[in-house]
Amino acid sequence: MRRIYLDHSGTTPVDRRVADEMYRFLIGDNFGNPSSHHYFGYSVKQAVEEAREKVAHALGASREEVVFTSGGTEADNLAIHGAVTTNLKKGNHVITSAIEHHAVLNTVKALGKQGFETTILPVDHYGMVSVEAVRDAITDNTTLITIMHANNEVGTIMPIAEIGRLTRARGIVFHVDAVQSFGKIPVDVNELNCDLLTISAHKIYGPKGIGALYIRKGTRWKQTLMHGGAQEQLRRAGTENIPGIIGLGKAAELATAGRESESNRLKMLRDRLINGITGGIGEVQLTGHPELRLPNHASFCFEQVEAESLLYNLDLKGIAASSGSACTSGSMEPSHVLLAMGMPPHLAYGSLRLTLGRDNTEEDIEYFLATIGPVIEELRSSW
Repeated sequence: MRRIYLDHSGTTPVDRRVADEMYRFLIGDNFGNPSSHHYFGYSVKQAVEEAREKVAHALGASREEVVFTSGGTEADNLAIHGAVTTNLKKGNHVITSAIEHHAVLNTVKALGKQGFETTILPVDHYGMVSVEAVRDAITDNTTLITIMHANNEVGTIMPIAEIGRLTRARGIVFHVDAVQSFGKIPVDVNELNCDLLTISAHKIYGPKGIGALYIRKGTRWKQTLMHGGAQEQLRRAGTENIPGIIGLGKAAELATAGRESESNRLKMLRDRLINGITGGIGEVQLTGHPELRLPNHASFCFEQVEAESLLYNLDLKGIAASSGSACTSGSMEPSHVLLAMGMPPHLAYGSLRLTLGRDNTEEDIEYFLATIGPVIEELRSSW
């Protein structure tokens, strides 16, 4: 059976070039602990710093501003907890949006239960956070604002640079979750005006279990979540995941080098998907911003269709897709993102997310478009 993978926002396959780099640190003499003071440790330490330089270059940052983590969730938690606890003398107010990834949203909600003042901003029907809403929410006690660069479920790209200019003028720490945007659109920490930024390797054809947190030099931030050794310049304790770090470095290098041409290619495929579905199927709604969206991202809500059944039937046809965030795939609740956008619950249950990647072709798109119509028709006939 033909297999087509349209869930690259959930995860991506590891690029062979990335795997080859990682393999060198799983065999032979490249097994040392980078904290060890001998040949085996020194050689690995050098490789780690080279990978750190690759990630920093991809972000427009300095090497010492990059901290390796176990992934996006840990990096988000480190960023938020480190910022709010370090700046308690200034205040205890945190601002975020209603459509953040749960790694951010649930962390902010947990802070609220601990006595922090929290503001969760609404979004418009495109899933867009407005700069004006951020400005109006700021108080003298605001110490952290955390807004994602692009939404993982509907692909909408946020006005991060404008929000960053606002936070910088007010002296507020600004964190950006760039897990979905990094490698797909330009992510330059200076252009975005952010102090903290999160990325993850498995979204850019790197391995799972490794990510990074950018911490701007001079930012009031201190590691308060994990205690242990002096790794990562006392900013993230624990022996480093060497193969993962090497893989992230190589994946970041490759993503940066080929980003523009690949984004243009994916945008054409994405637009063909959008036009084919909205023009060929009735009672369907495109979700997310029609223009300010990730180049590989198309998402929809179908009337009289239940997402779980839709995904099951697509899988039977060899098509892998999703109904939203992979991190909440076990939940029976409608997407918090779609509900925050004003989507009626019955329609939110019929969501479909299609996210393209390097392996997708025009033939894949045409096969999908030829398949989706009959599948929807069959599901609606038994509604």
